[in-house]
Amino acid sequence: MINLDISEAGLWTVTINRPEKANSLTSDMLEELVDIATRAQAARGLILTGAGKVFSAGADLDEARAGLATSTVWERLSAALAAVPCLKIAALNGTLAGGANGMALACDIRLAVPGAKVFYPVMKLGYLPQPSDAGRMAALIGPARTKMVLAAGQKIEAPEACAWGLVDRLVEPEDLMAQAQALLADSLAAKPEIATGILEMCQS
Repeated sequence: MINLDISEAGLWTVTINRPEKANSLTSDMLEELVDIATRAQAARGLILTGAGKVFSAGADLDEARAGLATSTVWERLSAALAAVPCLKIAALNGTLAGGANGMALACDIRLAVPGAKVFYPVMKLGYLPQPSDAGRMAALIGPARTKMVLAAGQKIEAPEACAWGLVDRLVEPEDLMAQAQALLADSLAAKPEIATGILEMCQS
């Protein structure tokens, strides 16, 4: 349910492929994503996206109730993605919900289709968000807007998310992957140490 395509140029495209369940994530899927992110140290560029019309609804509800909602695997995944040294793009083909936010927040650039929504209903479900999710979100959009998402449980539509800086660009669905690939073109063409060096400078 996780597809990985590696091009000759070194572009890794990771697709969450469980559209019949709104790409909700099971423990096995999350562990597979951690494994891919760990191996992606060799990638020259990385795109993370979903199949169908939803990026991810977050945790599979049955597994969430059984303990997945508070598992350490979410933090391990976002940390592993953040540590990947190449340019990483979250191509949000639809709504991004719950713990799946951590993956997108760990990427360098977030593209979204205009109909996407971002929300994180932890208050309603009785869980705390992952600590790094709150920190990364606040770094992007500030503490007050982060509280609107996490504490007030607001659904943020893509245009507003883009105005806030939570999403970097809105792209029509048919152009989403081409736009992501185009943004990575210079990074893929550059010497790896140059691309990595620029990313490190942006983080400092």
